[in-house]
Amino acid sequence: MQIMTLTRRAAILGASASLGGCSAVSSINAAATPLDTYDLSPAPGSSAGGGTGGTLLVAAPNAPAPIKSDRIMVKPGVAAVTYLPDARWSDEVPALVQSLLVRSIAATGRMGYVGPNEAGPVPDLALLSRIDVFQVEVIGAALIAKIDISLTLLRDSDQSVIKTASFRNEIAAVNDTPAAIVAAFQAILDTLLPQMATWAATG
Repeated sequence: MQIMTLTRRAAILGASASLGGCSAVSSINAAATPLDTYDLSPAPGSSAGGGTGGTLLVAAPNAPAPIKSDRIMVKPGVAAVTYLPDARWSDEVPALVQSLLVRSIAATGRMGYVGPNEAGPVPDLALLSRIDVFQVEVIGAALIAKIDISLTLLRDSDQSVIKTASFRNEIAAVNDTPAAIVAAFQAILDTLLPQMATWAATG
């Protein structure tokens, strides 16, 4: 499948979404079609140096509606949003990112406990996150994976902000196959997750 083929398919999908009757039929057909599922792996930050040794709650990330999906988001243009037709993530993007943050921070060994907000002890710190970008952009003949995540570390006892930071990167996929696109996302995370994990674990 060539780049232009993917671009044409994205354009067709975007156009069909604007037609009410066709959209309903497309949704039913899409739900019945099995999609290849892709997961992403954590990447721990540095275990060297001091950490807080306390407990950290990692809240579910906030994200715009188009990102709150298990589909791999594609932007063929500035205003257009569609999804890779033959693939999906193993979970909705916010839940996937939350899991990656928990596992990456915990793997530093610098915290006494790291977990999601659904369970665990009363935390010393809370990590809030916002996913601003988690998508593939079609730029000329290239497919560029992009991630942009903002983090805020709070002291749980008084909800005071300790620090904030943004982490972003982009990498071109080597070709337009789902496996190559997912590999580009993983390459970004292999850089960003250690940075985010070390940043969060040092308090």
